[in-house]
Amino acid sequence: MQASGTTPFGQRSVTAGLLARIEVARGPAPLPQINKYETLRQVTAARLALGVTDRDLVVLNALVSFHQGAQIDDEPNLVVFPSNRALSERAHGMAESTLRRHLAALVASGLILRQDSPNGKRFASRGIGENAGRAFGFDLRPLLVRAIEIAELAHIAETNVAATRAARQEASLILRDTAKLAEYGLTEHPGAFWEGIREQAADFRRQLRRKLEIDALKTITIGLEKLLTVVKSKLTNTQDMSGNDVHNERHLQNSKTESYDLESSLEKERKAEPADSNLPLMIIQKACGEIQSYAQGEIHSWADLIRAAQFVRGMMGISQDAWERAQRAMGQGNAAVVLAAMLERISEINNPGGYLRALTNKAEAGAFSPGPMVMALLNKPEGAPVN
Repeated sequence: MQASGTTPFGQRSVTAGLLARIEVARGPAPLPQINKYETLRQVTAARLALGVTDRDLVVLNALVSFHQGAQIDDEPNLVVFPSNRALSERAHGMAESTLRRHLAALVASGLILRQDSPNGKRFASRGIGENAGRAFGFDLRPLLVRAIEIAELAHIAETNVAATRAARQEASLILRDTAKLAEYGLTEHPGAFWEGIREQAADFRRQLRRKLEIDALKTITIGLEKLLTVVKSKLTNTQDMSGNDVHNERHLQNSKTESYDLESSLEKERKAEPADSNLPLMIIQKACGEIQSYAQGEIHSWADLIRAAQFVRGMMGISQDAWERAQRAMGQGNAAVVLAAMLERISEINNPGGYLRALTNKAEAGAFSPGPMVMALLNKPEGAPVN
């Protein structure tokens, strides 16, 4: 490439930056050729690092379109010389004054280089023999020389975009869990605590509406994780207290059994919580609502739940033998809870009988409790499968 013709025409002055860009364009190309469409895609991905805007890229795409073929080869002359009018047409009708501004930005970014003619016009001259012709316009060689750098910058930008997207999704999922559990807590136990949690969740939601960098998203995620831990701890403590209340009430009732007549004893049996279950009936009803459709009336007691589970057992194709074995291993209440939870996931379970037997085996080995099944259903986002 000749040294002449690289200084700017007219009032534009020579700068240190211009001389550095000229030096880069004259340097050896790391690749013999590049695909111009792939390079343009990479420039788009790395536009922030390269210091260009989307409007600059419209002009760059228009310029590159005047280069024939899909490949840019390492050849002496990679100059394109469209008129402003032709360039404007390919830049979607961009005004010439705007066009000049974006061309200057592309030159300043080092993606193209000016090759000005003596009169500042763009054209290609013809020559014979040693007096070979040359073109005056915009040199695309910087795209070839900087191809590896551009590809690396694009990879970094794309990796950062993917990481930012993943961080935002993680924060959004934790926020959803926190907000839904807070609404549940507020419904079951109204009070200032749950109102405060809901306000904090709303504040995090407002923050996530903004365009945030990955560091800011990670900070928000840490805050949300701490908030979710508080919410889960509060719910667990509340459920434990409810279970203790039921246990204390049952103990008091048992101490007065002799004073009850037959009718009151039967009523007590209908409403009492089975000794084998550690979960409040209220939680079971919240998590496993499908079984209500198969009950004879509203489920108000554990006895009602057990009767409904017995009916569902046949519908699910579970044998009486498997059901009775599960009841012996888990207890009647826990076995009913398991069937209610299985009913919520019936479309995901290929063999309900085999599934129940597997859980029964674990229960017989002392390695199973229905609690995690119920809590997984309780915390499940609407429409999502339970693992």
